[in-house]
Amino acid sequence: MEKQILHVDVNNAFLSWTAVEKLKNGEELDIRTIPAIIGGDEAQRKGIVLAKSNLAKQVGIQTGEPIFFARKKCPNIQIYQSDFKVYKKYSNALYNILLEYTEKIERFSIDECFMDMTEYLPKGTTLLQIAYQINKRIKEELGFTVNIGVANNKLLAKMASDFQKPDKVHTLYKEEISEKMWKLPISELFMVGRKNLPKFHKIGVKTIGDLAKKEEIQMIKIFGKYGKMIWEYANGIDDSEVVYEQEKPKGIGNSITLPYDYSNIEKIEEVLIALVEQVTYRLRRYNMLAEVVNVQIKTNEFKVYSHQKKLTIPTDNTKIILEEAKKLLYELYKKTPIRLIGVRVDKLCEKNEIQLSLFDNTCKKQKEIDKVVDILKEKYGYDKITRAGKMNLDKNIKFKD
Repeated sequence: MEKQILHVDVNNAFLSWTAVEKLKNGEELDIRTIPAIIGGDEAQRKGIVLAKSNLAKQVGIQTGEPIFFARKKCPNIQIYQSDFKVYKKYSNALYNILLEYTEKIERFSIDECFMDMTEYLPKGTTLLQIAYQINKRIKEELGFTVNIGVANNKLLAKMASDFQKPDKVHTLYKEEISEKMWKLPISELFMVGRKNLPKFHKIGVKTIGDLAKKEEIQMIKIFGKYGKMIWEYANGIDDSEVVYEQEKPKGIGNSITLPYDYSNIEKIEEVLIALVEQVTYRLRRYNMLAEVVNVQIKTNEFKVYSHQKKLTIPTDNTKIILEEAKKLLYELYKKTPIRLIGVRVDKLCEKNEIQLSLFDNTCKKQKEIDKVVDILKEKYGYDKITRAGKMNLDKNIKFKD
C-alpha cells in the first residue's frame, strides 16, 4: 500500500503563538498585524530575532540577525520576549488535534509534525480532504495557521509544506515533481546547506532539477553517501518511516463543524451518537477507561459552551458514555442554532488498573455488544456497522474516524 503522509508546519510559530496567547489574555492588539519580532533582551543588547511578523519581514528584518540591526531597520519595531512555556502549550494543543486523526505522528520539531495516515484514512475520504480539514480546524480552534504538505513520502510532504505560505495546503505527488519541485533553486532542497552550495554550483547544479538529472554514481563520487541521499531526494525518493512513540493519550475527543446551523435537537443527537461511538471505539483500542465526559457546542454566534460530568466509575462503555453525553447536551442546548459539537473523555486510566465492580458486571451484555461491533468495524470498515440512532444522519457531515 502506498504511504499517505502529511507534514504540518506552523506558520511563524513563535510570533503566532505569542499573539494568540496575548489575545486570549484580553489584549486587543494582534501583534501579527504590526511590525513585531520575538527576541532577547534589547536593554542588554543581547539576543537575535527568533521570529518576525510579515510587516517586519517587509522592511528587511531577517530571522537570526541581532535585534540591534532589526531596530535600525525599523525604529518602531515592537519586541516581545520568547516564552517556551507558551510555545510548548500550543505545540501540545496542535499535537492533540492531530492525534484525533492518527496515532502515528512524528514531532519533527516544536512547530512541525509528520503524520502517517496510511491506515487511518476514512473510507471515501482523500488525504487532501483530511489536510484541508486539519488546516481549518487548527485555524478555528487554536487561532493560528499552518501549512500542510500532502504526499506519499516524508521528503515530498515536507517539501510541499514549504511552498507558498501562509495558511496553505499543497500536494507533491511523484507525477508533480518535475513541475513543482525541479524548478526550485538547489538551496530549497531538504538537507542542502549553505556549505555545499558552492560545490553544487561548481558542477552546474543550480536547480533541484539539475541535480535530479545528474548520474547517481557521479554524485556519490563527489559527495559520498551524502551524494546518494541528496540525489534520491532530488528525484523524490525517500523510504523513511514516520517515527512515533506509542504513548497513551491523556484524553480522547472528536468534534465536527456542521454543514449548516442545526436547531433540531433530534438531529443534534444523531451527531452526538456518532461522535460518542467514535470516541469510545478509540478508547477501547487504547485499552483504557474514562472517568470524565465532556460535551462542547459552538453556536452560530461563535459562542462556545461546555459541560462535563464525572462518572461513578471509569468505563469504556458506549451506552453509559452516550447517556451522560446526552444529559450534558440537554443542559447546554438553549435552542440557539449550533455550528459545532464535540465530545471528549478525560481522566483516562489503564483497564487493568481498575477492579470490576458489581455495577460493571451488570454491563456485561453491553460490553459484549461493543466488542462485537468493534470487531465488525475493523473487519468490514468503520461505516459499515452503525447504530440505529444515527441511521438518518446528514450525509454532508464528514467525520474523522
